[in-house]
Amino acid sequence: MDAISRDKLKQKGIKRLGKSFMYAVDGLKYAFKYEQNIWVHTLATILVIIFGFAFKISCGEWLIIILAIGLVIATELINTSIEAVVDLTCKEINPIAKVAKDTAAAAVLVFAITAVVTAAIIFLPKMIVLI
Repeated sequence: MDAISRDKLKQKGIKRLGKSFMYAVDGLKYAFKYEQNIWVHTLATILVIIFGFAFKISCGEWLIIILAIGLVIATELINTSIEAVVDLTCKEINPIAKVAKDTAAAAVLVFAITAVVTAAIIFLPKMIVLI
């Protein structure tokens, strides 16, 4: 059987573009169905958006918040994909596989902490004024 080149598999066109969006939606569906942490991030996102409207944050602050939310959720999805690939390639416990999975999870943690600090910088001064 002849090997199909990657160039042939990656042909362009509107149909291919539509399929690529559907694959991305499938990835989101998977994450929401099987990944507990995506729900934690979603809940945090909803709370931050409510706070944003309640405190009437500026356009610049919204941009920063939206960027932080996007980075945390995107990193969580990348973490999920890394875990899936590691699980696919390593059927038994492997210390190097553990490093890959743990460092991917650590990347999510770093972005999540950064997002919390960012939100605190934006919202704490507004909350202090109310007190």
